[in-house]
Amino acid sequence: MASDTLGTTLTRHVFEQQKGHPQATGELTGILNQIALASKIMSRKVNRAGLADVLGYTGEENVQGEEVRRLDELANDVFIAAFDHLGHFCVMASEEVDDAIPIPDQYQCGHYSIAFDPLDGSSNIDANVSVGTIFAIHHKVSSGPRGENQDLLQCGTELVAAGYVVYGSSTMLVLSTGRGVDGFTLDPEIGEFLLSHPGIRIPERGKIYSCNEGNYPYWSEGVRRYIDYIKTPDKESGRPYSTRYIGSMVADIHRTLLYGGIFMYPADTKKNPDKAAPKLRLLYECSPMAFLLENAGGAASTGRGRVLEVTPEGLHQRVPFFGGSLLNVRELEEFVERYDAK
Repeated sequence: MASDTLGTTLTRHVFEQQKGHPQATGELTGILNQIALASKIMSRKVNRAGLADVLGYTGEENVQGEEVRRLDELANDVFIAAFDHLGHFCVMASEEVDDAIPIPDQYQCGHYSIAFDPLDGSSNIDANVSVGTIFAIHHKVSSGPRGENQDLLQCGTELVAAGYVVYGSSTMLVLSTGRGVDGFTLDPEIGEFLLSHPGIRIPERGKIYSCNEGNYPYWSEGVRRYIDYIKTPDKESGRPYSTRYIGSMVADIHRTLLYGGIFMYPADTKKNPDKAAPKLRLLYECSPMAFLLENAGGAASTGRGRVLEVTPEGLHQRVPFFGGSLLNVRELEEFVERYDAK
């Protein structure tokens, strides 16, 4: 942590950025401070998970067909409660809820929408593996007094802000409002997020690849050939690459953002040849992570184009995702273009 940033809290940092935009209303500043508050609550809940009887399953499934863990449910409740009453949002979407979440009638609607994954990587929580929260914020575009689905179903190119919180050995909030990427580490002694990683820039190329290689047989030929290529020894190009895979998108992207390389979640096309079956959701996983990677100098692709340019067709739409260092992602796209049919 640089000495000149030790006293810079998230609140101060956002406020100072706001001063550079005379047209700013302060609403986005309030949103980010509320995200920070909810993240502090979740940081404590995650750290006490083994003591507070919140591990294990609820016995229900979410819209994704995944078993809901108690901590998933708790995280969802925490973030909805943090967002629904302050007048900042017009509508919300969560991984854990089938439909858009309206702002209760008794509360004022604001000028933004938010989509979030309240607890990414929760399948690892019982093993004490890092988990996190992902969020994506858009301007309200509908004309009515309340929010609508169209306020959520916007391309990533229209994002106002996005970020994630990783609950690990320390709790860290990584954020972009479209002008670079900054990281803030929670100091538990004073209860504040302090600017610890200003101006994060991902290396142009990295030597780490991250994917669930157990699904290799189900991937397209282009993706499989790329994996074979980066595992083939070549001293001049620094291959083979090292493999690291945590199974929590927040944790894997966080490492990739800091160290460089590529994180991959391809479609399992061989499992269902008629319809690709990617796992990651566009609105509240892929799009915000792509926004962060691009603002840090990296790239994020579906294999055939920018993730940020994908037009959302549903709240829980899934897309293939390849994100990380610019040259790594471009190399992957070359393999897909060469070997996979259009």
